[in-house]
Amino acid sequence: MDSKYKKSRDHSRSPERRSQSRSKSYNDRKRPRSMEQTEDKNVRSRDKNYDSRNREPLNRESSSRSTNRDYRHRSTYSNYSRNDRNYRKSRSRSRDRSDRHRRSRSKDRYSRSRESSRKSPYRSSSRRSPSNKKPYDSHENSKSRPKEGKTETLLEKWRKNYCETSEEITKKLMEMANEVEENTWIRSSPAEIYYKKIKDNLVEATPRLEALCKLFDEQLLQRGKRIRATNPPYNPPDRKRRMRACKHKSEVCSSSESSDDEIEEDRTMEELSRKTQHPYRLHPDLWHNERGEMNDGPLCRCSAKSKRSGIRHGIYKGEGGFKKCEPNLNNAEKLYHYRITITPPTNFLTKTPTIIKYDEHEFIFEGFSLLTHEPLDSELLPTCKVIRFNIEYTILYVEEKMPENFTIQELDLFFNFLFVELLELYDFSLKPSLAGDKDAACDCYHFYPRFVRELPDNGKEVLAMSHVLRYLLDNSGPLVDQKILKEKDKMGQFEWQDFVDTVKGMLVTNPSSVPSSVRVDQLDRSTEDIPACTDETGINFPAIVHFGIRPPQLSYAGNPEYQKAWREYVKFRHLIANMSKPSFEDKRKLEAKENRLQEMRTQGRMKRNVTVAISSKNFFRTGIMCDIVQHAMLLPVLTTHLRFHRSLESLETKINYKFTNRYLLQLALTHPSYKENFGTNPDHARNSLTNCGIRQPEYGDKKIHYMNTRKRGINTLINIMSRFGKEHEEQSNITHNERLEFLGDAVVEFITSIHLFHLFPDLEEGGLATYRAAIVQNQHLSILAKRFGLENFMLFAHGSDLCHELELRHAMANCFEALMGALLLDGDIKIADKVFSIALMDDPTLKDIWDDYPLHPLQAQEPNGDRQYIDKFDLLKNLSIFEEAIGVEFTHIRLLARAFTDRSIGYTNLTLGSNQRLEFLGDTVLQLICSEFLYRHFPEHHEGHLSLLRSSLVNNKTQAVVCDDLGMTKYAVYSNPKAELKTKDRADLLEAFLGALYVDKDLIFCERFCQVCLFPRLQDFIMNQDWNDPKSKLQQCCLTLRTMDGNEPDIPYYKVVESTGPTNTRIYKVAVYFRDKRLASATGHSIQQAEMNAAKKALENSKNLFPQLDHQKRVIANSLKRQKVQKPKENDSNENSMDSFENTKNKSADSEARVPKQYQKRINIVSDASDISSSSLDEGSSDDSDSDGSKSMQSSSRYSGTRQQDEENYEETIVVKPADSFDNIMEPISSPELSDMANTSKQLDDVSSDLSEGEIDESNSEMK
Repeated sequence: MDSKYKKSRDHSRSPERRSQSRSKSYNDRKRPRSMEQTEDKNVRSRDKNYDSRNREPLNRESSSRSTNRDYRHRSTYSNYSRNDRNYRKSRSRSRDRSDRHRRSRSKDRYSRSRESSRKSPYRSSSRRSPSNKKPYDSHENSKSRPKEGKTETLLEKWRKNYCETSEEITKKLMEMANEVEENTWIRSSPAEIYYKKIKDNLVEATPRLEALCKLFDEQLLQRGKRIRATNPPYNPPDRKRRMRACKHKSEVCSSSESSDDEIEEDRTMEELSRKTQHPYRLHPDLWHNERGEMNDGPLCRCSAKSKRSGIRHGIYKGEGGFKKCEPNLNNAEKLYHYRITITPPTNFLTKTPTIIKYDEHEFIFEGFSLLTHEPLDSELLPTCKVIRFNIEYTILYVEEKMPENFTIQELDLFFNFLFVELLELYDFSLKPSLAGDKDAACDCYHFYPRFVRELPDNGKEVLAMSHVLRYLLDNSGPLVDQKILKEKDKMGQFEWQDFVDTVKGMLVTNPSSVPSSVRVDQLDRSTEDIPACTDETGINFPAIVHFGIRPPQLSYAGNPEYQKAWREYVKFRHLIANMSKPSFEDKRKLEAKENRLQEMRTQGRMKRNVTVAISSKNFFRTGIMCDIVQHAMLLPVLTTHLRFHRSLESLETKINYKFTNRYLLQLALTHPSYKENFGTNPDHARNSLTNCGIRQPEYGDKKIHYMNTRKRGINTLINIMSRFGKEHEEQSNITHNERLEFLGDAVVEFITSIHLFHLFPDLEEGGLATYRAAIVQNQHLSILAKRFGLENFMLFAHGSDLCHELELRHAMANCFEALMGALLLDGDIKIADKVFSIALMDDPTLKDIWDDYPLHPLQAQEPNGDRQYIDKFDLLKNLSIFEEAIGVEFTHIRLLARAFTDRSIGYTNLTLGSNQRLEFLGDTVLQLICSEFLYRHFPEHHEGHLSLLRSSLVNNKTQAVVCDDLGMTKYAVYSNPKAELKTKDRADLLEAFLGALYVDKDLIFCERFCQVCLFPRLQDFIMNQDWNDPKSKLQQCCLTLRTMDGNEPDIPYYKVVESTGPTNTRIYKVAVYFRDKRLASATGHSIQQAEMNAAKKALENSKNLFPQLDHQKRVIANSLKRQKVQKPKENDSNENSMDSFENTKNKSADSEARVPKQYQKRINIVSDASDISSSSLDEGSSDDSDSDGSKSMQSSSRYSGTRQQDEENYEETIVVKPADSFDNIMEPISSPELSDMANTSKQLDDVSSDLSEGEIDESNSEMK
């Protein structure tokens, strides 16, 4: 069978169809004009708005003939022998086969133009060829056929929305947006015999329309039930009960993994075999839908408890019932009308659209209208997007004037006919999930099929729903009637092909079989080799030829043997790519594996493409073409999207915050396993698209499915981590919540740390860390998520391991963190703090204590500031010099003194403690600022990539370098001064300073500090791969040299070969080995440091052993070339021995040229020194001094309330003066309120009663 239709499948183009043949069935062509049509014509002639000049009949008969010439040759080839005269004549008229092959494979294969068909020389000859028989379409009414030109004009106008490039799509969307503003007018086609106008746009059904609806229900909806009732009842075999429906991932071990896979494979094959045994199956290669079932088993394997909640079970929290619409009215007073549009139109603007001819005009199907019970806020709701055919489609809804001539009863009848009877989408329901009486509740949405024609002055006429029902009734006859059956063998080839053109591409239905409906791709009358086409009376029925696709489970894609071979091929290809010099034998093995895969793909039992030939007996026409199916299959996606966002309103009520950008909330609730593609049972949608959708869809690039997903492998890691941040904040294309979880983790930790820090002023760092760990652990966060009911709103794949309670709780904790991150981005840190408090505290008293935490003890002693003590203490005097150097003036300078006080000093009345608590606070402040910056400016990085970058920014080594640059060590106070501080001590000093800066100035000052001192270093970290430590890099290089023997890969290992010196200053010597060969050895003050040094030395000495290093260098070089950034000197940012900031200033000119703007876009550094002639980077900067001679800078904090200013309001000018230390790297940043407070504090003459003069003098002597 495959060989017979192979040529037709591979080389034929879908021919055009005649519009007149689609608008009427063959049996009705000789029928005189009905009384209804006559009355409708009289009504239209009386309508004052009706323009009779537009009555221009249209037809596409001639074009359809010419475009079907390819199949005529092939049908001639199949029906005649080579010695037949007709065969020779047809062959002499046909074009060269190679030419046809080239045309079918050309770029214009899907072209909407028909110029080539009209200019074809074959067409003119075929039209002049005589025929012994009267053509099928030459009946009495053929003389009144419209001419071809008007039909071409209509179709060209209809195809004007086609866009090939993204620029054209953007332009078209702009035009569509402008159409709403224009004076577009819409009207319904007149149908006064069916509708009676009550008031305004409200109409009701007349008795004639009620009779039409009753007839439609009886002949089309009840027909299937009657036919299926005649079949013997079928009881599917019982399933074997399995005790463990859902497995917990952590319970799977290596010993049982293979057995579990075999059990799962056996279960899948059992389900597939069970479905293939259905007695009423239409064809073995056509798959049908069953309620609640997928192709390989039940749709839901969740517990009874889980089935009562969750979006995956169709239960939308907060979705109540709507009052049922009046079936005989259009309910215009309480429904809202939206026109649904889809961009890009690829695979939706088909070559053979559904056209209804009414009153000498042709109405073409353009899509569906959406009727809702509540208005849709298009500005609030995010855009609905879905990937299908490897193309990302955007589903838009535009509010429009509602058509008048329809009733809800008609829409329900059409919905049941299309979605239930034909497409068999049994699991697609629009009933409110939480309605008390679902039968008494109305559907959430109604759909109106739009058949339209253009009118003058930018007008559009929408066909009345009654005419749509009449069209479906007229086209509900048998696919091949008795008269054609008797005459088909006597028909000439062109006459038969003309008949085939009337049904080619149409949906036909056989209610007694499963699936009931199928698309007709060809109709073959030569069926001698198909016994099923001959019934018991000897009548030979034509064969319906359908080109379909096997489900993945039954093709090579679902074959375990093919999957295993594919994995081996990919692994072996990767190993060869990392070999320094692959041998000929290795290349030969790779080629053999590739040939084996190709052979398996082309095997008949594993091919995805199948050709189906079934008897046309008992099949009925529908009049519906594939374009309606294409549009209809996107409606479940849109309704799921709208219902989900409607349910989010209840979540916003719980958290007491309404999102400005609802997409952030959607993103926070989307699990990585979730994939929005069908909106209903995925196998139902796939089966219906294969059986009834477009035959030859145009596919996009398959990379769209995984280009934004997390990918493994060292090569991918290097490629991603070599990319710099974006100059401006950009939205990420990663559509799950892992990135928000990364940000939210820092938000939760920050909020918890701040409250604990202030609520427990006497608790040391260890106690604060213990309390914080108890609050931020996943087990507790899942409880907080449960209080918000996040499990009712989470989007994740149905059937994943989240069915297990433990896995679900872990996902809920991650979702809660993502929610906190979304609140930070949509609002600010105070909004996130408020929502976290709601979730954390149920008791109002405890909530008030948590929210209204006290000030820091040093702030409580001097609410207006303590700068009056500077002249009395040498320590504070020195710190004022540091303030002038960094350009920040503390309101409470004793906070700065405490940040520089080591715990060895003990408790003093000046600082009230050491810097341990401030260090605890500064660490979480730094984590939050870096996390937010990385999230905003690195949209292509996943959670793991962002964590690596953040580690490079906040590690002890980087912090120690910044501490040295600022000269902090000479202001630090120790009981026993040290000649040189350790890296950890210097990092702690910087964190304590940040903690003090936050307590005194708020978060915006800390953010400015990071923008100046930390973020400019990030580019060097990326180019030098400082995010990848030497030990990890060495192990990655060793793993690329693993073999295919199946054993564990070889990894480097380390040995301590020597240790010298006393305990406190011991030196360790460590050697690193790989495959029992020493690569290098190095020393260090700790074993870990010695291992790092040994790995670094091994990478330098063994470059020839690891080709991966050369690959990484090429990736970095290509990345720099693409981003046009000058590569800095190696290890330029890793120098720990910076004597002063003078070296940094000397490099500033060169460094600034290569630092991307995003790292300093809010800070412009200029010099006002008389001996430096450098121009300002910001022409609008000002160097005016305030009354105290220091620079001041106005800024608005994003964390002091709602965000009322854009990021551009943060553009500032920083003045750098040449000095021995880090002079004026940050100017005093103060709001008017802080300035007034500082001035007020300077005027205070009295000391706080809690701190007497004697205590101050005593503490001063202790500090000295």
